[in-house]
Amino acid sequence: MSERDNFGSKLGIVLATAGSAVGLGNVWRFPYMTGQNGGAAFLLLYILCILLLGIPGMISEFIVGRHAQANAAYAYDKLSRGRPWRLVGYLGIFSASVILGFYAVVAGWCCQYLYAAISGEVSGDADYVRNYFATFSSNAWQPALWGVAFIVLTHVIVVKGVRRGIERASKWLMPILFVLLLILVVASCSLPGSINGIRFLLMPDFSKLNSHVLLEALGQAFFSLSLGTACLCTYASYFSRQTNLLQSAGQIAVLDTLVALLSGLMIFPAAFSVGVSPDCGPSLIFITLPNVFQQAFSMMPLVGYLVCILFYALLVFAALTSTISMHEIGTAFFTEKFNLKRRYSAWIVTTATAILCVFCSLSVGAYPDLQVLGMSLMDFCDQMTANFMLPLGGMLACLFVGWYVPKKTVHAEFTNEGSTNQRFYHVYLFVVRYVCPTGILLVFLHQLGVL
Repeated sequence: MSERDNFGSKLGIVLATAGSAVGLGNVWRFPYMTGQNGGAAFLLLYILCILLLGIPGMISEFIVGRHAQANAAYAYDKLSRGRPWRLVGYLGIFSASVILGFYAVVAGWCCQYLYAAISGEVSGDADYVRNYFATFSSNAWQPALWGVAFIVLTHVIVVKGVRRGIERASKWLMPILFVLLLILVVASCSLPGSINGIRFLLMPDFSKLNSHVLLEALGQAFFSLSLGTACLCTYASYFSRQTNLLQSAGQIAVLDTLVALLSGLMIFPAAFSVGVSPDCGPSLIFITLPNVFQQAFSMMPLVGYLVCILFYALLVFAALTSTISMHEIGTAFFTEKFNLKRRYSAWIVTTATAILCVFCSLSVGAYPDLQVLGMSLMDFCDQMTANFMLPLGGMLACLFVGWYVPKKTVHAEFTNEGSTNQRFYHVYLFVVRYVCPTGILLVFLHQLGVL
């Protein structure tokens, strides 16, 4: 096996791992989920779920990855001593590869919209913008080409390795992402009537709370942090033995939640300013927002033009931080499992996911007959991973660490051989044994429509 690379600094660890969590789930999914579930009340539940489910779940995957210092499949195999628990690692690797395949389609749409924003092609009335998306997405080759190009861009970064590729890219991408977010938040909050959007996000109406909103918040927290994809396990295998796992998980959770909150402050004030409903759903970024920006800055068209460009640039950067981590999961597996050079392993992942990307793109565009169980291939991949594979993987990871891995090993990893976090260890063990599996099971049943 070739010598393993490692992250070179604490900052690199936090930014790279936070980048794996920060993505379209924060910038796109969080705002429309918040809009559909009552605003600030949903936000409070989301933050609570991050604390109760997200941080302990992250630490569990960190423990497996850092202890084994190997890809996810070998890490679970090593700790389970050949027992069936080793399949948890394979499940995570497969899930991440499937997600990368269809996620790249949406990332490619973001690239097209960035190009269209620069060239001024998405300016026009609401019907024009709606027709623009329909025309573009139904094209036989253009969306697929953008998606494959995005995977290749991800490949270029991953093939350079952990320190020279992933860590270096994260140190550039994450600060740029935050700067773009802050600029857009200031622009959005300066609009007339924007205060109503700020109130919607920050002033809770507890009458909106119900079991459905709780489970939606729980699910968003789970998916936002990339739990169950083997990403956190893989990245933790590059942590040094001195890395404080609890502290790192807390910092990552704070950054991830901050991006989600800023995304809400970017979108809701602008939407309320022009009278757009905050619950317009997944169509928000490709159909609704171009028209929102145009209306909001109608008196300052140049500002509206620049805001639109910055917004889609933000989406591209957010998508890239996530695709890097998903690509690395498979790359690390093939490199260590079959003792391949990193560039060959990366090409295996790139080729497989690019093929899936093309078929997923065609299934929601030029060839809608590409269906599985009555759904487009892309929707099937999305539903299969989000509703089944990720919750199952996350729950099994918590049960594995909480009940199967020897307590001595868990204690040593959590406390860095007894040097830190001693008073939180028993709290963590209780939460990961009982609270996390129960919460994830509820999400699982909710996603399947049982609850």
